[in-house]
Amino acid sequence: MKKIPAFIKALLILGILYFFFFVPIPLYLEVPGSAFGLDDMVEVDHEFSSDPGDFYITTVGVQQTTPFTALSSVLPFRDLLTEQELFGDMEDFEEYDVIQQYYMDSSINTAVQVAFDAADMDYELHYNGVYVLQVLEESSFAGELKVGDTVKSVDGNTFESSHDFIEYIGNKNVGETVEIEFERDEELLTASGELIPLDTGVAGIGIGLVDNTSIETSPEVTIHSGAIGGPSAGLMFSLQIYNQLTEGNIHGDYDVAGTGTISPDGTVGRIGGIAKKVVASDEEGVDYFFAPDDELDEEILALYPDLQSNYQEALDAAESIDTEMEIIPVKNISDALEFLEGLNQEAAAVENEAEFGFVNFQGINPSAA
Repeated sequence: MKKIPAFIKALLILGILYFFFFVPIPLYLEVPGSAFGLDDMVEVDHEFSSDPGDFYITTVGVQQTTPFTALSSVLPFRDLLTEQELFGDMEDFEEYDVIQQYYMDSSINTAVQVAFDAADMDYELHYNGVYVLQVLEESSFAGELKVGDTVKSVDGNTFESSHDFIEYIGNKNVGETVEIEFERDEELLTASGELIPLDTGVAGIGIGLVDNTSIETSPEVTIHSGAIGGPSAGLMFSLQIYNQLTEGNIHGDYDVAGTGTISPDGTVGRIGGIAKKVVASDEEGVDYFFAPDDELDEEILALYPDLQSNYQEALDAAESIDTEMEIIPVKNISDALEFLEGLNQEAAAVENEAEFGFVNFQGINPSAA
């Protein structure tokens, strides 16, 4: 048998090493991200906050792996995901990024609304049309509409909500032709196509959609979120905006991080990757962490018996890393505000004790002895 030359062996070894360490594979690693202070991100009335302490939003990092980096998924708080698990039915990362940016924009609008409601201040909500989150392959508009477009009108008719839009389309017949006007990159475009049957049995364009809204306020609010996407910063944006709208400093000298979606009524919703966000917050030296105290549906628990609430996940992560950071459960923004108010009262009492030698507990009448 002919011996393989040494230089061929060396090339084979180098090729294997190159593949192992440098060639991307279709797997993604989800890891703890970063905690970003909101003092430099949220602008109210053209001013940033300069209060001591800070509110923080938290992120989860996602990176495509090589065979070598994929091995690190055996370490704590590092999970390996397939493209299907990460992107779902989306075709590529660009489409995924567009949707994540929409979720961020929508989250910001709702956070502003919730903060102004909490501060008892006025605002105006504007309906801009139907935002396209998905285009079905069988849709007549599959070659025209893209994820991220906003449908402004159908057959010249505009609507006040996505409900009205769906009702108008649903009253038409399958195969009927409609003309839509839509916006893409601030340009108005038109397209015509036939309606298709949806799973519900009614006619439809064949798109996944949500309301595209904007909010107008005085004072003006601007959030510089950069490349951060997703809806999970809603709670913390609301708290930061409220803090800048009202007098005082609701977080005192403390650094407070957290996560959770925010609904117009102030409800804090469940998010993914909370354990990794706890780790990121601890690395930043945060004092308190707000976690959604969501209640799990019994039917969901029957299917996924090991599923935990966000709050329990956060508690387990905090215990695992032995952090001094305290995990605080919140169901509504009011829970967070009440906790912060109590925290400030406690800090003021301690300050009084240090300065005057006594604690001033308002509302308590000491008995004489």
